[in-house]
Amino acid sequence: MTPLRQRFIEDMQLRGLALTTQRSYVHYVADYAKFYNLSPERLDTEALRQYVLHLLHDRRLSPDSINTFLASAKFLYSVTLEMPWSNEHFPKRLPVPVKNPTILSPREVNTFFNAVPGIKYRAVVMTCYGAGLRISEAVALKIADIDSERMVLRIEHGKGGNARFAILSPRLLAVLRTYFRALRPAGDYLFPSWRPGTHLTSACIQQACRDATHQSGIGKRISPHVMRHSFATHLLENGEDIRVIQALMGHSRIDTTARYASVTPARLAKTTGPLDALTTTTPTPATAPRKPGRPRKQPQ
Repeated sequence: MTPLRQRFIEDMQLRGLALTTQRSYVHYVADYAKFYNLSPERLDTEALRQYVLHLLHDRRLSPDSINTFLASAKFLYSVTLEMPWSNEHFPKRLPVPVKNPTILSPREVNTFFNAVPGIKYRAVVMTCYGAGLRISEAVALKIADIDSERMVLRIEHGKGGNARFAILSPRLLAVLRTYFRALRPAGDYLFPSWRPGTHLTSACIQQACRDATHQSGIGKRISPHVMRHSFATHLLENGEDIRVIQALMGHSRIDTTARYASVTPARLAKTTGPLDALTTTTPTPATAPRKPGRPRKQPQ
């Protein structure tokens, strides 16, 4: 590991960046240095601009990926290398098209649960849906995080390292108790891995969801995060306050939660169109007007 890379990682740790973010930043900066075969400290803003064009036109990366590279480069040059560059020195972030998340109907959720292989994997996926958890939060649950007295789940390390509480419904509690009695997980984690002292990885649950997607025949691309999206959407369709949903989801901004308001098919289906609100009767074909000409002959 080079001294620059070590300092880059230390700076991210000091700023409290998540471990996944650190790995992503290191990956993008390493590719940047490899492209020029030079240390990033020897590259200037024009090199940065040309590399972004390379990612856009040659590698055809998505706007999200290019924006992640820009964020990593900005952190490297502004924080680690302490370059006197303002925002104008960096290429602007690319606009990201807004896409509606995949949402399952309640019937599809049940069908998907039945297709998930194994009681442990099924319990994790049902926890993602039943409590609206991210997959990283679900697999990291500890047995002590289940508070059946107050019917809540304690999330120690949510996104950004923030702690919060999630709902523990009676049905989810019953699912977790059934799973616990069947497998008797050892150690602190509710969903332990085969390695002592560790929990299941997100990757193995994602693979289980891919297998279940094929098995269920639903025809949608389903991931653990789709369970979380469906949780928020179904709460909205049931009339839950959006501020409550924001707290349950662990969103720091209300507009992040508000996007679910635009993708609730049940609410759209119940909306009365303006044509249906009209009180007039169905129009009948009008009689064609008579062409002007000689007057009709009156009967004798």
